[in-house]
Amino acid sequence: MTTTSILLILAAVLIIAAAAYLLMRQRSLRLRSRFGPEYTRAVEETGNKYKAEARLEKLEKRVDKFSIQPLSPADAERFRDSWRVIQAGFVDDPRTALGDADRLIEGVMSARGYPVADFDERAAEISANHPLVVEHYRAGHHIAQRHKQGLASTEEMRQAMIHYRTLFEELSGDTEKVRAKGAGGRL
Repeated sequence: MTTTSILLILAAVLIIAAAAYLLMRQRSLRLRSRFGPEYTRAVEETGNKYKAEARLEKLEKRVDKFSIQPLSPADAERFRDSWRVIQAGFVDDPRTALGDADRLIEGVMSARGYPVADFDERAAEISANHPLVVEHYRAGHHIAQRHKQGLASTEEMRQAMIHYRTLFEELSGDTEKVRAKGAGGRL
């Protein structure tokens, strides 16, 4: 083997390594952009950036196959009316209102085209298109589960309703309200 052959092989290996690095970096940037805080959460859960990215890519491909659509104006208004009734009912019966809010979120997701499977799958699927509000869904659901066990205080249920409202506004098309309020808000 000549020196020229060795240099050509070495150059080819370096070019391939650089291309692989750039592709992996581009993949990471794309996934971070799409999943936002969910990207960090996935890395923390798996303990490995590459496993997390593989999981997020698999989720991305699955969700991209769904027929996710905005709500029709009639459906959006019907869901908003239901939300107003549920929210108003919180004052008199927070326990019932929280359960109703949880079911309404599932209804909105179903109407948008998300499969309504178990909670963890629903949250993961929501994260692909709504990464900034999925934590609200998880937090609200966690409190709703505590409520079912008789462990949630009225203040916790109020917090759950705020979390659900943030997700509801995002899913029902009221994204301007969500962005204007940020993560906070009052019930």
